[in-house]
Amino acid sequence: MRRQHIFQVSMACLVVLVLAAEITIAATSAANAAGIDETGKTEAAVIAVDQHWLEAELGGDTAWLDDLLLPEYRSVGADGAVHPKAAIIAHAAKNRGNDAERRKVEAWLKTHPSGKAVVIHGDTAILTFYDPALGASNGVRSSDIFVYVDGGWHALYSQHSAVGKS
Repeated sequence: MRRQHIFQVSMACLVVLVLAAEITIAATSAANAAGIDETGKTEAAVIAVDQHWLEAELGGDTAWLDDLLLPEYRSVGADGAVHPKAAIIAHAAKNRGNDAERRKVEAWLKTHPSGKAVVIHGDTAILTFYDPALGASNGVRSSDIFVYVDGGWHALYSQHSAVGKS
């Protein structure tokens, strides 16, 4: 029973990472190439920060992740499992110097394209990823909530769904 629980938790962490990667990989290269200022209070800045987040997780940049994720950060997987900041950082550390996770994520992203929608209200931004075939109203895969603190966007919460995970 314990092995099954460990396997389920591991799979939930993988799903969380894949969804985060979905958001980040495509945008990171484009944002960096376009010279987008991640400190701006704009939709483009929120997307760029999220893309940087994915790159940091896949590359093991735990220092950047520690700064991005607020102490209260939580990620809730489609199965309801909660992953705190420490778990996300620990998982990223395992990716440092190893591209196996990156290859998995990139392959998944190629077969699961996502649309992105950003809503900013004051110092809060919600970035939603959705299945383009279902649309932003019916195909939400995940949402990340950011708060603008000390001149930059910081992640507070992520919620994931089972839409399009096959």
